[in-house]
Amino acid sequence: MTSGERPATRHRRERMVELLGAGDITVHDLAAAFDVSLSTVRRDLAALAEGGRITRTYGGAVDHRAAERSWHDKAREHRSEKGAIARTAATLVRSGDVVLLDAGTTVARLAHELRARTDITVVTNGLSTLVELADAEVEVVVLGGRLRRPNESLLGTRTDQALRGITPDLAFLGVDGVDPRRGVNCPDPEQAALKETMARCARAAWVLADGSKLAGGGGFPYWAAMPYGTGLISGAQGDGGDGHEGRDGRRLAAFAAAGWPVLPCAQQSGPDAPEAPAHGS
Repeated sequence: MTSGERPATRHRRERMVELLGAGDITVHDLAAAFDVSLSTVRRDLAALAEGGRITRTYGGAVDHRAAERSWHDKAREHRSEKGAIARTAATLVRSGDVVLLDAGTTVARLAHELRARTDITVVTNGLSTLVELADAEVEVVVLGGRLRRPNESLLGTRTDQALRGITPDLAFLGVDGVDPRRGVNCPDPEQAALKETMARCARAAWVLADGSKLAGGGGFPYWAAMPYGTGLISGAQGDGGDGHEGRDGRRLAAFAAAGWPVLPCAQQSGPDAPEAPAHGS
């Protein structure tokens, strides 16, 4: 979405994403639902597809299941917000903590924020986190398993076995989408099971999610249920007076009402802040 969009257009496109998350739908269905022309719907869908929010299919239909994109593609999106989330998450890490870092682009940004720490231990299944910390002073424990592409995570029986012997003080999870009731959206059941294990084995678990991850889940068919009290750190803005920020505020309020501790973080205004060197950037 661009900042030059009219509020009505932005609202219609956000509602389209929500409708597409409920099931397959055609351009004719959307035109009827919003009382707009087919050309308007196609322009909206093209903008949403360009932003990675939906996947177009042959013949004009829309597949609500998000196409799983590479780590490198996702690292280029919402960079300033991800940096703010990472800096906020880093403030929760205390001296002596054992910190479990999941795979994901935002979690990799957190790993960068922790590079200078010599008083913590990081446990990870994320290849990007491992690369980020390879030449740092942080003590690193790598969970075994097989490499899953394209999100560059280690998972499988060996990963699960290793987690059974660890009780991290904090776990930070990356997500493709998150819902206050259903939990974390995942592209396959094995990944969903691993995220559930990560959240449950830690003394405290936090989901790191930029604002785009709060809008109707990630579009994948599998969900990882989060234990009650799992926290959310997001750069989504509260009610600042316009429609978009108001929707973000309502989404954050829905998580709080469902028992999630919510920790919003302030983003740098203006152009994206200079980025830390990260794997795949």
